[in-house]
Amino acid sequence: MRRTAWALLAGMLLGLPGWALDTTVLPDPALQARYVGLTHELRCMQCQNESIADSPVDLAADLRNQVRDQLLQGKSDQEIRDWMAARYGDFILFRPRYSWGNAWLWGAPVALLLLGAWVAVRVVRQREHLLAADPNPDVVEEDTPR
Repeated sequence: MRRTAWALLAGMLLGLPGWALDTTVLPDPALQARYVGLTHELRCMQCQNESIADSPVDLAADLRNQVRDQLLQGKSDQEIRDWMAARYGDFILFRPRYSWGNAWLWGAPVALLLLGAWVAVRVVRQREHLLAADPNPDVVEEDTPR
């Protein structure tokens, strides 16, 4: 039984390179580097939390092929990003562009931070006023019934 388990484990480990998702090799090392960078910047529309480089679904494979073809046609990285965004929307970009449609995403953290600071200042000031209005600040009252 142990030999079978070890043989199965060894077979799985030796077969790991065959499980690679993307085996695309471009003729130029600079093109290959751009390909790898772009495929890690674009989101798989089916998996949604994986890049097209890491996704095993057919749609991601089609998108990788599209990136490869456009690189071989001589398009720039920005042209490829623009083409993908025009076809699939800005959601395909892991680093979304700034636009008026998504401005609230960029401004919300700052607005919430300012709102939290304003609330904290108001609470502290109200407590200062309560302390100033208290005739016996050293006496602690207990509200527990006996």
